[in-house]
Amino acid sequence: MTEYLILCVDDEREVLDSVLQDLDDFEEHFIVEGAESVDEAREVIAEHTRDGARLALILCDHIMPEQTGVSFLIELSEDEHAKSCKKVLLTGQAGHEDTIEAVNHACLDFYISKPWKGDELRAVVKQQLTDYMIANTQDLMPWARVLDTEQIFNAISDNRINFGE
Repeated sequence: MTEYLILCVDDEREVLDSVLQDLDDFEEHFIVEGAESVDEAREVIAEHTRDGARLALILCDHIMPEQTGVSFLIELSEDEHAKSCKKVLLTGQAGHEDTIEAVNHACLDFYISKPWKGDELRAVVKQQLTDYMIANTQDLMPWARVLDTEQIFNAISDNRINFGE
């Protein structure tokens, strides 16, 4: 079975650790990694892509030293290996114009402002991963117990109807 990566990018270590802790429920079924910079995020993506894993979701801060989160998400939306991943901006500092830029370049699937609540973050991640799997995976059954069960079963049913199975 293909492995899938959830990548969290934030230049503040405490924030990154907090996000990773909130996502530890997903570690049984996904590779969950953190990166403290865009360059480190690129390395993590490249390493896992070489190993055959697919980037399913990225949670990215906006204000970082060498490149903004929005520009990185735009870059990923143009990358062959990453364009289908779900992109979530998790920030307290993206302005209205930055957010509009991300939305207009079709690279932002969801926006979460800091500070966030762990339950809400997990719910967003679960929904985004459900949408990703439905759009990118034919064998949905293993994901029914991990992600949104009703949506997964509806997609399985729709696939059977559409393909006459």
